[in-house]
Amino acid sequence: MNREIVLDTETTGLSPADGDRLVEIGCVELINHIPSGRHYHVYINPQRSMPEEAFRVHGLSEEFLSDKPLFAAVAGEFLDFIGDAKLIIHNAAFDIGFLNAELKKTGRPVLANEVIDTVMVARAKHPGSRVSLDALCKLYGIDNSRRTLHGALLDSEILAEVYLELIGGKQVSLALIAENRVSGADAIAARADVAPRPVPLVRHISEAELAAHAALVAKLGPDSIWAQYDSEVAAAE
Repeated sequence: MNREIVLDTETTGLSPADGDRLVEIGCVELINHIPSGRHYHVYINPQRSMPEEAFRVHGLSEEFLSDKPLFAAVAGEFLDFIGDAKLIIHNAAFDIGFLNAELKKTGRPVLANEVIDTVMVARAKHPGSRVSLDALCKLYGIDNSRRTLHGALLDSEILAEVYLELIGGKQVSLALIAENRVSGADAIAARADVAPRPVPLVRHISEAELAAHAALVAKLGPDSIWAQYDSEVAAAE
């Protein structure tokens, strides 16, 4: 099973070294490049004021975040959700930098997960093109009309669609579905090949029972298991 977590964060600014903090984490789970329906989302109290520039980006006010949990209170559940999965992040250095800074504040180890930066993937696939999330949505025809403001969970959901396009994920998903269907058909065929044979009864069978059996087999038709078994018995005799 290939488990990946598409992840995004919102913050109070651009640099944890300057005192900026996380205010939101959003994650979407992919299993074999297909959204599983599981997600993780939390708002975080940054214990500091919200700069106007950051508020204009995500719309999360100091007042709104004032009753939200501290990162230390949600760090465990966040780490449990991502586990050792591969992380899919747009401009990964930014998000990983903030997450690791917050983890260090709680005395926890920094993240050791493998990370795929979709900015780098997009630049390699579309050299010279703009690779912002909005630009990639336009390129691939992905509806991002809900994205009037940045939001970690919404952006993760949109990024999941972009990521699948970047890696040819729609074709991958269709191939997996086809493979599963073939596997299912093979399993049915395999079961048919080893269909249980009727077990002969070790006792005396009367003429009336033989006649009733013959009538039943005739109704079932020549392709039934009983008809095939009777033919095999007759040939052996």
